[in-house]
Amino acid sequence: MKINIYRSANDRIIAGVIGGLSEHYGWNALLARTIFVLLAFTPFFPGVIAYLILWILMKNPNQA
Repeated sequence: MKINIYRSANDRIIAGVIGGLSEHYGWNALLARTIFVLLAFTPFFPGVIAYLILWILMKNPNQA
């Protein structure tokens, strides 16, 4: 199952997941990354697992 959000081709640090979400929803990428990192280190949000799942589900920007 793929979702209709592409990983970012330009605004990427690791895989472009947060950059792609930011482009799709019109968010500030730096703010989205900061919030993600803060949430990733809390015990209630499995950030690394969520990132890996989104990496698998989001389409590659080169396939567009």
